[in-house]
Amino acid sequence: MSEKEYRVESDSLGEKRVPLHAYYGVQTERARENFPITDLRLSPQVIRALGVVKKSAAQANRDAKLLDEDKAAVIIQASEEVATGKWDEEFIVDPIQGGAGTSTNMNANEVIANRALELLGKSKGNYEVISPMSDVNMSQSTNDVVPTVNRLAILHMLEPLKREMELLYDSFKRKGVQFHDILKVGRTHLQDAIPMRLGQTFESYREIIRRDIERIEQAMNNFYEVNMGGTAIGTGLNANLEYIEKVVYYLRENSSLPFITASHLIDATQHTDAYTQLSAMINIAMTNMSKIANDIRLMASGPKAGFAEIILPAKQPGSSIMPGKVNPVMPEVVNQVAFRVSGNNHTVHLSSEAGQFELNVMEPVLTHHLMDSIQVTTRVLKVFRERCIDGIEANESQLKKNLDETLGIVTAINPHIGYEKASIVAKEAYETNRSVKDVCVEKGFLTEEQIDKILEPKGMTSPGISAQELIQDNRRKR
Repeated sequence: MSEKEYRVESDSLGEKRVPLHAYYGVQTERARENFPITDLRLSPQVIRALGVVKKSAAQANRDAKLLDEDKAAVIIQASEEVATGKWDEEFIVDPIQGGAGTSTNMNANEVIANRALELLGKSKGNYEVISPMSDVNMSQSTNDVVPTVNRLAILHMLEPLKREMELLYDSFKRKGVQFHDILKVGRTHLQDAIPMRLGQTFESYREIIRRDIERIEQAMNNFYEVNMGGTAIGTGLNANLEYIEKVVYYLRENSSLPFITASHLIDATQHTDAYTQLSAMINIAMTNMSKIANDIRLMASGPKAGFAEIILPAKQPGSSIMPGKVNPVMPEVVNQVAFRVSGNNHTVHLSSEAGQFELNVMEPVLTHHLMDSIQVTTRVLKVFRERCIDGIEANESQLKKNLDETLGIVTAINPHIGYEKASIVAKEAYETNRSVKDVCVEKGFLTEEQIDKILEPKGMTSPGISAQELIQDNRRKR
């Protein structure tokens, strides 16, 4: 850079050249050099949350008569602009960084200070007028700002995730209704078991999504307690009581979320169990989704040499060498996201355990991977619902063929003729490649009418109804 393209700023380590146009300053520039880790920047949700937290702090400092009205006004305006995304490009630090998030906090302090200076008609870097540290960061520490920012960002990210989970719940519910009366072969150990309704399969998926939603909502409740006012280690040094009360009040007002001051600020500053709980719940949800995706891939396998019980929407050609092949790409991407979330969850747990004493300095990598899990889960649930689940159709002819040929229905006949005779029927049906029904009638164990009543769909797939009278009648005859 030529001399006309930069300004010189200084901190406790000395001088540093900063691009003349930049709203960030010397400490952000040092962080850029120190942490070229991921080629990523802070997420938009984190930047927006930084603006909200800094605005709330400035309002609280103003009310507590710690920050004069003129300074407060421009700091509040600059913070509002950050919160609306106006200065996203000025946030250049890597999300994975040493220092427990100090670089993130300083990036915000410098951007807001320099924009506030500009609003006053002053040049960037004129920190004698408005200081990133003394004014923008007044009554604060990285150690209460960054955890509060992360909680706010995560809560905003969880709302779209919850919506997608609720929409997927509704989608599975509709499929349960659509396939309510269609019978299929149930399976255990990947072997034929007893008949069930295809609708019941999708109802079971609906129910596990419901529990996942409940688990995530429960984990969210812990994110409303914040440690603003705890400053460095939770003792509240340099933050007076009026400020602590006001900053959380304004945080509620500016975020529209029910934040409260944590009951024990030292505990809230050093422990990250809220993150680990949420990460675990998301991991459970994606583990469940991966199991569902596996089921759907198997049910759709074929189309001629597999189960072929359901038909998935064709979304793209499946092979560069086999014309006409279509792969289950949407269930496959669900599996892969589940693997990623599992890895993220491991990172979150390691990071949470690695905290020592009054601060967990691993929070940057912890929250980065947790936010990644939230984001990729939200996105994959959306495409899985829209591009797979909503378009699934039953292959009724194949489902009927499978039912006619399975030995599993002998289980339904077992109570009527006894286990020994049922075993004879199953063995002969398998060895002669005939249906259970044909063998049973041929041997005189049951009439065709009796078997049809036993195998009536509702009776086979619901407990305690339909065939009970026939069971008693057959027992009397034996």
